[in-house]
Amino acid sequence: MNENRRDFLRNSVVLTALSTSRILGANERVRIAGLGTGGRCSYLLSLASKAGAEIVALCDVYEPRRLAAKEKLAPAARADYVDYREVLDRKDVDAVIIGSPDHWHVTMTLDAIQSGKDVYVEKPVSHTIAEGERLEKAVAGSRQVVQVGYQQRSWEHFQAGREVVAGGKLGRITLVLASWYQDYLNLLSGASPVDAQKLHWKRFLGSAPEQPFDPLRFTKWRWFWDFGGGHLTDLYSHYCDVIHWYMGQDSPKMAQAMGGRNALPAFECPDTINVAYEYPGFNVVYNGTLVGSLEGGNIVFRGSNAVLKINRDGFAVYPERVVPFEKTQYPEPEIAMRSLGDGTVDHMKNFLDCVRSRKTPNADVRSAVAAARAAHLGNLAYRKGNPEKAVRGGAADLALD
Repeated sequence: MNENRRDFLRNSVVLTALSTSRILGANERVRIAGLGTGGRCSYLLSLASKAGAEIVALCDVYEPRRLAAKEKLAPAARADYVDYREVLDRKDVDAVIIGSPDHWHVTMTLDAIQSGKDVYVEKPVSHTIAEGERLEKAVAGSRQVVQVGYQQRSWEHFQAGREVVAGGKLGRITLVLASWYQDYLNLLSGASPVDAQKLHWKRFLGSAPEQPFDPLRFTKWRWFWDFGGGHLTDLYSHYCDVIHWYMGQDSPKMAQAMGGRNALPAFECPDTINVAYEYPGFNVVYNGTLVGSLEGGNIVFRGSNAVLKINRDGFAVYPERVVPFEKTQYPEPEIAMRSLGDGTVDHMKNFLDCVRSRKTPNADVRSAVAAARAAHLGNLAYRKGNPEKAVRGGAADLALD
């Protein structure tokens, strides 16, 4: 990517920021509350604070997390909230950042917009397909700003990569490969103990079935069906959103999946998974494992004229018909761009700008619901127990016995 192009993209962001204004004043500080103040939410709150927002309230079912966030991020904030609805009752809260487990996302977001609060909610935006449909309708009928945590949409090199695809550089794309690898075997060995006396377990459960306290389910909730959705909702949905964005298609016709709890049988969700989706005109394949992290997460768009490989470090476009057939090395890239930081920084700035301007944020609810829906379809295909049977994309949530 040449320097003129980079300057153009940066100037576009600056011009957009300068053009925003809010009825109450473009420079007025946005007052933020955090709902579910674990590691991710605390990071988001820190970015909001650096961008000029004021953190006024912190809510979490686990007291040590609330107190740690207060000490580190907002000593003046009230941090004794266990019930998030008490935060929503406050008139001095303009917006909330939701970092709760997935099964709380829609409930908290709906309650927040009914209370007149704007929302930054982490992905996936929903825990089921039906939830997403309900949320999309509610947000469309409200005046609230809702940004979903698909930060790639605010990341400069992901925006530039989309323009490469939209410009036809790759030719005809019939196959998109996505992958994400994380080393949970190593991560679990350093898990911190949980003080159950300082945890409100029933509030954590919420709509989930009654069950005894389990420290693994509390700390690694993403890998248990009652609270999360494993690989596809936690990791793949990020790149599914990018694929939908680039390809202009967000409704898979079918999904097939297989996987296993090969190394981490204590989890309910598979630690290793392979999913294939069929879209009109192209296929998507996702591979993921929690055993080893080399390569991290990648997307590869395979076109008739070139291949685009993109990840959070940057992207490169490799031309076809330069390397002889059957040879495995890549040619020199025709276009390349490196990431200069974390797109979450600009994503949070975009949210706060939209709170002031009332514009639609970069990761709107409609597109986020579509990404979550595709992830849920893959999980439904896996949970049906027969990877040879496709789960049809036009169906509503399927009953899981």
